[in-house]
Amino acid sequence: MGVPLSQMWTVATYVLSQRLRGRKRYPLVLMLEPLFRCNLACAGCGKIQYPAHILKRNLSADDCMRAVDECGAPMVSIPGGEPLLHPEIKEIVERLVAKRKYIYLCTNALLLKQRLEEGVFKPSKYLTFSVHMDGQEEHHDFAVCREGTYKTAVEGIALAVKMGFRVTTNTTLFDGADPNAVRAFFDEMTALGVEGMMVSPGYAYPKAPDQKSFLRERRKTNEFFEMVLSNRKKGWVFNQSPLFLEFLMGKRDYECTPWGNPTYNIFGWQKPCYLLQDGYADTFQQLMEETEWGGYGRASGNPECQQCMVHCGYEPSAVDHTFSSIGGMWGTIRAMMFGSYSNPAAEQRLEDEAKRPHGPLVQLGIAVESKPMAGNAVTAA
Repeated sequence: MGVPLSQMWTVATYVLSQRLRGRKRYPLVLMLEPLFRCNLACAGCGKIQYPAHILKRNLSADDCMRAVDECGAPMVSIPGGEPLLHPEIKEIVERLVAKRKYIYLCTNALLLKQRLEEGVFKPSKYLTFSVHMDGQEEHHDFAVCREGTYKTAVEGIALAVKMGFRVTTNTTLFDGADPNAVRAFFDEMTALGVEGMMVSPGYAYPKAPDQKSFLRERRKTNEFFEMVLSNRKKGWVFNQSPLFLEFLMGKRDYECTPWGNPTYNIFGWQKPCYLLQDGYADTFQQLMEETEWGGYGRASGNPECQQCMVHCGYEPSAVDHTFSSIGGMWGTIRAMMFGSYSNPAAEQRLEDEAKRPHGPLVQLGIAVESKPMAGNAVTAA
């Protein structure tokens, strides 16, 4: 099971309490971005393209706690940028643990081994390191534009698991990715002993250097994830809603829940979601009350939303479905107990894919022509 029972219970009781209060819109996970600064310059990232004076800014620990209290969500994801570069990350995590928030600290793991050896963090059921891994070694290093990052991340993961920390992986998949290589990557992460894996199709950040490689057609996205997630191996564990994974495979149809994972960063509360930037609100209440939610999501007709299937918008929809109906609850239980998804047609497509030549660019779907960089000048550790 990819999520501990205590966390599942916390989320379930929270969701049910919101529904009993008649709240149509409520947050599930706070996306807390304390900085945009990073020690990588990935081709598909839209965060590190800000000017230097923005990249130097941080949210203070007090700022972070105010946002957490305002929002009230039971889970807090800390993306970036690279959170391990934040000078107060130890205090931020400790204060969140004291509030009994379930934390997913998102990291590229380049500094994870060092921070663990320094004793910055202590194992807790409330703290999970969510390590960004884009595939097997050659694929991952090409995606993040730096050689050696896979080996460094694996060392950090192995040490964290050995020390008793919760560790998951977070993988963004792009157009043209090799489904067989993705499945082999799942085997590698499972062998490392991670608690669970997360997957999501890439979203076309306007500021990302590589605009050619994002999955832009829902049909193709469904077909790709059907190959990747069907005929599932017993050892694979996913740290995600089973119904969301079925959504990626084309077995379910959900509307986006942009308020489910609200984002707070150095500019304030980002409208409407983690992926789009249509202004900012000063308070969480203003975000919820003043955002024109009807203008977002596939049903709205907004062209920016038509092909998006990213987890931050659709996983809250799947979680809400789980706890809002008998059908959703039964679907989740059934997927957890019998979710191998036998599919001979998808298996045949995998065999056909294996016969095709797949170089590092094709396997990743990365359209950039530059070679992996030895480093970048965005920040120093």
